[in-house]
Amino acid sequence: MSSNTTHSDSTDSVIVYRTENLIIKRLSKHVYKHISFLNTNDYGKVACNGMLVVIEQEVVIFDTPTYNTSSLELINFISDDLHSKTIALIPTHFHEDCVGGIPVFEQYHIPIYASNQTIELLEKSGKKFSNPINEFDDSLSVDIGDKKVYAAYYGEGHTKDNIIGYFPVDEAIFGGCLIKSTGASKGNLVDANVNDWSETIRKIKLKYPKVAIVIPGHGTWGDSALFDYTIELFDIDK
Repeated sequence: MSSNTTHSDSTDSVIVYRTENLIIKRLSKHVYKHISFLNTNDYGKVACNGMLVVIEQEVVIFDTPTYNTSSLELINFISDDLHSKTIALIPTHFHEDCVGGIPVFEQYHIPIYASNQTIELLEKSGKKFSNPINEFDDSLSVDIGDKKVYAAYYGEGHTKDNIIGYFPVDEAIFGGCLIKSTGASKGNLVDANVNDWSETIRKIKLKYPKVAIVIPGHGTWGDSALFDYTIELFDIDK
């Protein structure tokens, strides 16, 4: 259930919703971070991030919460608390922490947009869809209110298909698992390209030099310093 009061946390964001399955924090006028939890064999219970962009009672979501239960909570929060309609879901890569709740989004007939690479990898991993997914190549723009939200591919890193989300009004980027929070380890490298990872982040940093909000796939959000940390973590020339 939604909290009646908000609470500041250590990152100066505001918690607007909290249950054992889902936490939602407001980071700026239009941008929220959703946090859900994935049970893993290697890392235990892992907190996983996604992003909401909210404009004029319309919402674009990057990455589903990890499970159907937490995804339903997010959909209901948007409807009941934000009095808004979810107009798009954009998974940033094919791993379960980005797509685990897709069945619920399909049930509510929420449009899903994914890159051709992501769709191909999902199909190879045995993921089935009840509704068609809207495909794009390397970039996508979605109209939201009188603004636009963007998704774009800059190269391989955590996976070969990892994309990022960008909302220019609040200078906010959702980096997903391509971006690491400060102090984080390299994490899951099963599908990674560690040789190209740093160069991919350099391209993103060059494209968005003034970004104010950077949300990683796991851990605390920050600013462009997360680009620098991720570059250093994977820089094979250091």
